[in-house]
Amino acid sequence: MRHPKNWDQPCPNTQCAQYNLMNKGNVSAIATYRTQSGKRRLFRCRTCSTTFAETRNTVFFDLRTAEEKVMMALKMLLVRVDLAGISFVLGVTEEAVLAWLARAAQHAEAINAHVLRNLPVTQVQLDEMWNFIARKHACETDEAGESLPAGEDGRQWVWISFAPEFRLIIAAVVGPRTLDTAQEVVAATKARIAGLPAFFSDGFTCYLAALITAFHVVTTFARTGKRGRPRKPLCEPHPDLVYGQLVKQKKQGKLLTLSTRVVLGAERLTQLGLTISTALVERVHLTLRQALAPLARKTSSFCKDRARMQQRVVFFQAFYNVTRPHMSLRTPLSMHERTRHGAIRPRWRERTPAMAAGLTDHVWTFRELLTVKFEPLDSQSISG
Repeated sequence: MRHPKNWDQPCPNTQCAQYNLMNKGNVSAIATYRTQSGKRRLFRCRTCSTTFAETRNTVFFDLRTAEEKVMMALKMLLVRVDLAGISFVLGVTEEAVLAWLARAAQHAEAINAHVLRNLPVTQVQLDEMWNFIARKHACETDEAGESLPAGEDGRQWVWISFAPEFRLIIAAVVGPRTLDTAQEVVAATKARIAGLPAFFSDGFTCYLAALITAFHVVTTFARTGKRGRPRKPLCEPHPDLVYGQLVKQKKQGKLLTLSTRVVLGAERLTQLGLTISTALVERVHLTLRQALAPLARKTSSFCKDRARMQQRVVFFQAFYNVTRPHMSLRTPLSMHERTRHGAIRPRWRERTPAMAAGLTDHVWTFRELLTVKFEPLDSQSISG
């Protein structure tokens, strides 16, 4: 007997009993149709009789522009080409490119939410990179000269949470250099990791308060029956929390001294055998500056609002984790696996950070990055 094919297409009807569930045998291909991007399939859900296209819930849904042109524009955004250059080369408006970027960023957020879960990391490096939105100096600043949290102009830093053992970007946030943004980065990191790894950062003081807010234990005291107010609960850092700082002293832009400081968990840090360092997350900052035009130094292609910058960073995060192979993660091929492709005989098996962390089993294509679909988080396992 014939068995239904698994098309990896969920039913988009919210009233259907199989809504957003994949490979349940309820979706079948009923027809094909031609577009300027090629042949596409139509599907029907047998449970609710809803008909939908294969581009539903993807970046390309209901677009009149050819998919190749959309992908070319999004690729150019990732190789430091500004909006004016993309508009000139592809013959599209800057507003259209920004609309495609918004779709890609929304899709990238869904990828991060489904892929980056229960990460088995042993250490996390935290760092922030200076940038500005609209203007270098905000109209209104706080006492330290930083942009206000609700402000959209001035200095807006790119905060990165990085797992060096997998070269994986765990979280990426754009915001001012304040405690609230540090807490947002640490909270996003906590939601995606398993266990309690060691944390390393520079000498920025807000990281300690943010880590204690996310990883702490509350000690309560029983009432003694004596007169006076009862003792308030005591909030203390988690006993397994490890936090080290790499302190740099500079003068006129030149590095004078470099020292390490163990703030929390010195004994456990010795047991783990880790070295306090932020070198790899700082190297990611260089990759970001080389990839995104608004982050290039002394540029005129800076972003005009924080939301656009956040969209670029989130989209690059998903691309970096699942689509872009990392040279330091590649593994050698055995002699019988080195099959010749034309005049080239590959010696290495390329791997992405997500593959190194065991989150995916192959290098995603760029179209797969823009069209992949997932089931709801409450109905799938970590391997789903």
